[in-house]
Amino acid sequence: MNKEILKNIKVLYVEDENDVREFTGKTIKAIVKEIIIAADGKEGLEKFNEHLDVDLIVTDINMPKMGGLEMCAQIKQINPAIPIVITSAHNDPNFLKKAIDVGVSAYAMKPIDLYQLIESMIKAVEPVFLRKQLEEVNLSLEEKVEEGIQKIKSILDAQDNIIFVNSSNIITNVNKKFLEFFGTNSLEEFLNNVSCVSKLFKNERGFFSLETLKNSDKNWIEYLQNLNEVDRVVKITNKDGKDRVFTVNIDDYEQGQHFVISLTDITELKEKSNLLEYQASHDLLTGLFNRQKFHEIFGKEIRRDKRYQNDLSLILFDIDNFKKFNDEFGHNMGDEVLKFIAEVVTRSVREHDTVVRWGGEEFLVLLPETNIDGAMKVAEKIRIAIQEFKSKKIPKQITASFGVTTLFEGDIEEEFIKKADIALYKAKKEGRNRVVSYTT
Repeated sequence: MNKEILKNIKVLYVEDENDVREFTGKTIKAIVKEIIIAADGKEGLEKFNEHLDVDLIVTDINMPKMGGLEMCAQIKQINPAIPIVITSAHNDPNFLKKAIDVGVSAYAMKPIDLYQLIESMIKAVEPVFLRKQLEEVNLSLEEKVEEGIQKIKSILDAQDNIIFVNSSNIITNVNKKFLEFFGTNSLEEFLNNVSCVSKLFKNERGFFSLETLKNSDKNWIEYLQNLNEVDRVVKITNKDGKDRVFTVNIDDYEQGQHFVISLTDITELKEKSNLLEYQASHDLLTGLFNRQKFHEIFGKEIRRDKRYQNDLSLILFDIDNFKKFNDEFGHNMGDEVLKFIAEVVTRSVREHDTVVRWGGEEFLVLLPETNIDGAMKVAEKIRIAIQEFKSKKIPKQITASFGVTTLFEGDIEEEFIKKADIALYKAKKEGRNRVVSYTT
């Protein structure tokens, strides 16, 4: 990485913890041209307005008076191009998703590893440094061709991002990182195999690809330029067959004659966000959805039910005498039972049905486009599958009791679930290991 660029930048550092601010601030001060320090987001915003020539922001997320992301969002309105590095111990997916939305360039997890922080600072500021260097070169790409190409190449090769220059939809220059990523020795060799790098963008949900342009009269560069920063995300396979995720930055020179395109690798940040989002919506023992995710899905299904007048049914069930089982065989064996129940139920329902671990030994199945008779059949199918399941891991036969209901006009979520719970209670009272429907 080009550490020399840090000597020429002015940094705004925002941290509310005194010890961390003092120690990290001294370290940053030793490697940059100038540092401005603030103790919270409100003070950070005020100091930014006093020092509009700041090149980089390094900030904590969770702070009093004003959080780091709120501060950065307001600063981005003043200077959309300012690079940002966040430092945080947070593992909440909402923070990471919001960080991507705000336009965070890099991150360093707490407790702070100074080497990682410095790397993140370099990674964040390099694209800005590149743009400034290209502007300072101030040579037309059509004049002094050889001299201009050599200067641009030296700047491009110093970057850690994948960078290439496009002219009339033809790549004219690439940096060393570009060639290394695609495992090719030269631009000519690359173009012999691929006419346009955009053809390598993978067509997957949530990522831009050429399939996105089917109903558009724009080329891919024009289309990406008009997208919000958070939507300019592509996935590309490298020379080793591994997928990497990038944000795309496009700088326009000479009124669309030339474009400097930078691909910043955010794979780890994206994976971290996806993992935390999964953990927030799933039960980690069984892999099923949790209550929080059910509330979200139920809201969508009930709106669809009202719009299309489809039936919506619910199964609520729990394992019979599960406490006694745990007392006899231990909670580790009880966990094995919960996992096998999750597998049995998942195999017994349709792909668009929702299976939820509701709590403890209680499970819930939401069945769109299913009336009460259909729901009873599904519940009975699950009941028999559980009763007949045999495994050397499970020392005793397991059974479950089921309550089934369908959505009545005017039902809200609580009433809907309560009716299934009433039916479940009746199933237990009548002897367990049976399916009972709610009756008005």
